[in-house]
Amino acid sequence: MKAVKYMDEESVLKKGVELLIKGLGPLEAMRFMSLSRERKIDSVKRHRAWQKTLDKDQFFKEVFQ
Repeated sequence: MKAVKYMDEESVLKKGVELLIKGLGPLEAMRFMSLSRERKIDSVKRHRAWQKTLDKDQFFKEVFQ
C-alpha cells in the first residue's frame, strides 16, 4: 500500500486557480469564484427564512409518514 502525500494548501489553491484560468479563461474563472461565494450566502439566508416558517410537527409528519 502506498502512502498518500497531500499538497500543501497554498499549492492546491495556486494549482486550482491556474486550472480554472486555463479551462475557463481569466474573466470566467473570476466570475466562477465570485458566484460560488455569493450563492453560499444566499442559500444560508434562504434556509434560515425557511426554518422560521417551518412547522416542526407538520414537517416530521410529512417526512415520516
